[in-house]
Amino acid sequence: METNANLRGVRLSAQKGRLVADLVRGKPVDQALSILAFSPKKGAGIIKKVLESAIANAEHNDGADIDALKITRIYVEKGTVLKRFTARAKGRGNRILKPTCHIFTWDKRFIRSVFVFRSRATGLPAGTPTARIFRRCSRKTLRFATT
Repeated sequence: METNANLRGVRLSAQKGRLVADLVRGKPVDQALSILAFSPKKGAGIIKKVLESAIANAEHNDGADIDALKITRIYVEKGTVLKRFTARAKGRGNRILKPTCHIFTWDKRFIRSVFVFRSRATGLPAGTPTARIFRRCSRKTLRFATT
């Protein structure tokens, strides 16, 4: 199950936000939060808040375990640009551009599964000495054991 959190109109350029988003993409959330906590960039604090919101959404809405969450997608898009003017000499003015961006995150719960192959003849796991005699396994004898 995927949960998401969005933040729109952040006073941060999209290019600087993407640099921070690339640091945490594909990582488990506990590792991503520690990376963002010690990053000196301005966007790290903003993305950390969005990530904490996505974690809270996953915990509240889906009842997900926080330790099993991983950032599947995070991207930063360009938002509107605030245009301001400042006075210059001889009656002229220069434009000041204040860019904004939109931040989108998706967290997904990952369940680690271990494949246990069981021998067709003995029913024992494939690594045991008696099961090594019977090497043939079929898809019907494939069972999942979650750890």
